[in-house]
Amino acid sequence: MEIIVNLDVMMAKRKISSTELSERIGITPANLSILKTGKAKAIRFSTLMALCRELDCQPGDILEYRE
Repeated sequence: MEIIVNLDVMMAKRKISSTELSERIGITPANLSILKTGKAKAIRFSTLMALCRELDCQPGDILEYRE
């Protein structure tokens, strides 16, 4: 069982760079990279809300559960 992070897919669909997205949501590029690679152990709801706002998507578009 694992949670798959599809942040890079959504960023590609919206044609937004990591630098631009990190500036818009107020996190460091390094922390955004940790989220993108799926190495994060947790994500704050405020960060998830900011990602969804800027990428015009739902949390399920970014996070996916697989058995």
